[in-house]
Amino acid sequence: MKNTNQSTVLINKTAMDEHEELLRQLVIETCRHKYTSSDRQRGLTRLVRLIIKSGKLWKDNAAYYEDALQQTWMYFCRNLCEATTAEKYNPNQSSVITWLNAYLKRRLQDTRIQEQIKLAQTATEKILETYESIDPVEALQGPADIPPILEMTKQWAKTDLDGELQSIHIQGHSLVTCQVLILKRLPPETSWKTMSAEFNISISTLTSFYRRQCIPRLRKFGESQGYM
Repeated sequence: MKNTNQSTVLINKTAMDEHEELLRQLVIETCRHKYTSSDRQRGLTRLVRLIIKSGKLWKDNAAYYEDALQQTWMYFCRNLCEATTAEKYNPNQSSVITWLNAYLKRRLQDTRIQEQIKLAQTATEKILETYESIDPVEALQGPADIPPILEMTKQWAKTDLDGELQSIHIQGHSLVTCQVLILKRLPPETSWKTMSAEFNISISTLTSFYRRQCIPRLRKFGESQGYM
């Protein structure tokens, strides 16, 4: 049985190697033809079919996967042989499938970030709408029908019972934590430009950290309170 399993592995590896070699040779042949030629188009079409047939192309259940895949095929056609919209494919660095998968994963990640930003914006708008709908006079006279969501969010960030918000910070800046940024971005929010000058950190670094680390935690809190 052991010998049978080893033989199967060797056969599969041989088949994989042959497939990779076929793709490599087809890339070389395809790129010999002019960009607008029918031979180039036929070569690209054959490559796409072989790549799909290999079953090695990255799969994802995200609703926007098909859009990311279409972007990947466009990237493939434009940059396989020439550096049209990005750096040209280098067969000495990776196989063509590995190259495509890296691009596809980046497109999926970019879309996920955009989705998170949209969700965070929606959550913030909901917090503001609810907060602004509270009559301050009625709030003083008796219990409010609608909980002061903004104040609850501020209290959650300030208290940080499990210490998570205080422990996560921008690399090399231990004082610039999720707690600090969330509190500064809650209304009345401090601008990124002001914070950039205050902490001596670029706006892109601040916003990137906020998207990756702060927004998911703010969203999780909103979900736990039924705001989202």
